[in-house]
Amino acid sequence: MTKLSKNRKAALDKIEPEKNYSLNEAASILKDVTKTKFDASVDLDIRLGVDPRKANQMVRGVVTLPHGTGKEKKVLVLCTPDKQDEAQQAGADYIGLDDYIEKIEKGWTDVDVIITMPSVMAKVGKLGRVLGPRGLMPNPKSGTVTMDIGKAVQEVKSGKIDFKVDKYGIVHTTIGKISFEAPQIVDNAKEFIQTIIKLKPASAKGTYIRSIHLSSTMSPSVKIDSKAMDN
Repeated sequence: MTKLSKNRKAALDKIEPEKNYSLNEAASILKDVTKTKFDASVDLDIRLGVDPRKANQMVRGVVTLPHGTGKEKKVLVLCTPDKQDEAQQAGADYIGLDDYIEKIEKGWTDVDVIITMPSVMAKVGKLGRVLGPRGLMPNPKSGTVTMDIGKAVQEVKSGKIDFKVDKYGIVHTTIGKISFEAPQIVDNAKEFIQTIIKLKPASAKGTYIRSIHLSSTMSPSVKIDSKAMDN
């Protein structure tokens, strides 16, 4: 049997596994039990009553968290020369087209988000084999294929994230850092959960929000009262 660390045992003693906590309680508990030496991420896992194998039950979307994610995202903009100044002023980290396409073809993917424009998607589309598995392929549905390059970059930099339910019916995302104040964690969690609720597929039957768990990088998860959310 694996021996529990002192911090892990202390954390487990403060969390009742069968209890459903409010978001406010969960955020406070999480800050109390997380003892990492680094600024741990705060994660939200939502199990949905959908069948992701059916196209009409796929849940995916974008949300801008009111307090951001706490992580500085590196953004690459693949665009024509006339859009490069706009991308630079908006705060893009890397800007170009053919030069970066060549780098990506050779395996370079040291970015968090790639934004491009419709007119160059024919070129960018050829990178699907490299970008697809890493979740970096630009997509109009996530707002990363657009003519409004500046706005797209600013949204990503300010905390916009895209998400998709996995094959097990779970949506997993990072909603902040443990250094956030508890009310900030609550605000971000509420914004994300409400977005998920709005995206409920018409074809989904029964209970939509099956369970919600809040956790940090090294902490046990805290179960949230999902019935209070699914309305």
